[in-house]
Amino acid sequence: MTLEGRVAIVTGSGGGLGRSHVLYLARKGARVVVNDLSQEATDRVAAEVIAAGGKALAITGSVTDERAVAAMVARVVDDWGRVDILVNNAGILRDKSFAKMSLDDFRLVVDVHLMGAVICTKAVWELMREQRYGRIVLTTSSSGLYGNFGQANYGAAKMALVGLMQTLAIEGGKYNIRVNCLAPTAATQMTEAVLSKESCRVLNPARVSPGLLALISEDAPTRAILCAGAGNFASANVTLTQGYHAGAGQDAGEQVVTHWREVTDRTAEIVPDYGFIQAEREVASTGLTVPVVAVQR
Repeated sequence: MTLEGRVAIVTGSGGGLGRSHVLYLARKGARVVVNDLSQEATDRVAAEVIAAGGKALAITGSVTDERAVAAMVARVVDDWGRVDILVNNAGILRDKSFAKMSLDDFRLVVDVHLMGAVICTKAVWELMREQRYGRIVLTTSSSGLYGNFGQANYGAAKMALVGLMQTLAIEGGKYNIRVNCLAPTAATQMTEAVLSKESCRVLNPARVSPGLLALISEDAPTRAILCAGAGNFASANVTLTQGYHAGAGQDAGEQVVTHWREVTDRTAEIVPDYGFIQAEREVASTGLTVPVVAVQR
């Protein structure tokens, strides 16, 4: 499988997982844009790509800087004519228990992870719609999907990216824009403080990056959450159980408590195609068959 002719932007790719992504995509034939805050780091990674026979542009700038991101996309289009792939990888950590975490550190992490991905995606969205082709990867995390002590800010931002993916995949569908999430586990400068030495050895970022191919290829899925680490790949899903209908009686709360096992029974759970499926099923449980959404936007 090849990415010949494709142009990919990878944010936060001056080192660690982003560098691994760039080198992998370049080996598959893509022309790659190395983006990070450090000119030295981006130049070094771009030079690695070029030395191996690939094509690369080194462009510095923060993902939170709308002008810098717009200028980056404009330069890529000027040089290479298009943007096919965007891998939103840039991120930071400011770990502390919620009781000790400042609001500034909470905002900073959300700004880089969530708003940084929004700004970069917005910068390529219309271009991808016009060319009727786009592959966007948002980097989520098990900390967002399942929680981790000391990462309330990081987890909130990472789960927000799943919500962003769900809607962008729906809105981009008719333009052949496919949007997916990657939940990596990799030993990088950002994670070395929380991983053991033995784990760091097998959690090489290079064992994560091959998972990108499934998310950005011609036949890529959309709305997938791929968990990757140490060469192992799994899928995570946001599901909905069949539930229990308590009705409109005054004892509805007591019924929910009493029937909690039925409320949470995962036997026939589904992965909804869109958010209003929850409302549709809830209305249908009352016996009504009318459409839930009166106006389609």
